[in-house]
Amino acid sequence: MSRQAGQNFNKFVHWGRNVVAVGRNYRDHCAELGHAVPTKPLLFMKPPSSYLEEGSGPIVIPRGCRSCHHEVELGVVIGSVCGDVHEDDVMPRVAGYALALDMTARDFQEEAKKSGGPWTMAKCFDTALPVSRFISAKELSDPSGVKLWCKVNEEMRQNGSTADMVFNIPYLISYISQYFTLHPGDLVLTGTPAGVGPVHPGDVISAGLGDLITMKFTVAQKE
Repeated sequence: MSRQAGQNFNKFVHWGRNVVAVGRNYRDHCAELGHAVPTKPLLFMKPPSSYLEEGSGPIVIPRGCRSCHHEVELGVVIGSVCGDVHEDDVMPRVAGYALALDMTARDFQEEAKKSGGPWTMAKCFDTALPVSRFISAKELSDPSGVKLWCKVNEEMRQNGSTADMVFNIPYLISYISQYFTLHPGDLVLTGTPAGVGPVHPGDVISAGLGDLITMKFTVAQKE
């Protein structure tokens, strides 16, 4: 169960294989979107090509998108291989965390839902996954009750707590690992609290994880 020797988790965005995201994992977010609280985790993927590191450029709303929403999330960075892992064995396999924004082309997503299609265009565009620096598990020893917040142009939009997750981190990673193996450097996005909303070109999004870390991104539109 040892971690990959020589791997620099500060650079996980450059070598991690997968990003697994969990939808509808906060009850208040389910309510605001008019969805029932799920009885098992709702999973989807985002590609590593959608990563955007702070300071490397703006979030770029994709061409044709008329409604792009912010969703602040706690990301879990996997530290060692997780294949069919029991809940009790999950946390020693976590290398650390990252603050993340699951940017969503909401109009693309609604169109996909109506047609029964996948969410790929809504969730996987370039810059759809802004992330903070790596936060070690030592730095954040207990992720189960940390505040998550997001502001747009200094207006508070989201202000929640990881204590309000429907499925907690050990359960999520154990569940995911029953179906496909997670590898060091992979990121698991654990869902977003209520308050998601639109952003526009020129906006400034700031987000934070309690008093531990903040990040800031500007927003642009793809011509």
